[in-house]
Amino acid sequence: MAQIYSGANRSLLTIHATIHGRVQGVSYRYWTQAQARKRSLLGWVRNRRDGSVEAVFSGSDDDVDAMLEACWSGPMLASVSDIETRDYTDKIPESFDVLPTT
Repeated sequence: MAQIYSGANRSLLTIHATIHGRVQGVSYRYWTQAQARKRSLLGWVRNRRDGSVEAVFSGSDDDVDAMLEACWSGPMLASVSDIETRDYTDKIPESFDVLPTT
């Protein structure tokens, strides 16, 4: 499913997720940023022109799994219909940021 990088003290899981459903216009990106920061995750989130939201989550296996589980609920007005995940091998930011729409 996703790549696992082994470090000296822990493994680091990094995934790219595309979230579909009613996820734009409901503060999904800012909710995601807050949830990711609570879990000490690195990465980013942004809207896509097709109406989906995409995000990269990087952190401990448990924290990334918990974040993906939380993404199914999202903020109060969101309605998630599907979450696609795949490997992510590009550079990971040193924080968790909201990026411009692509």
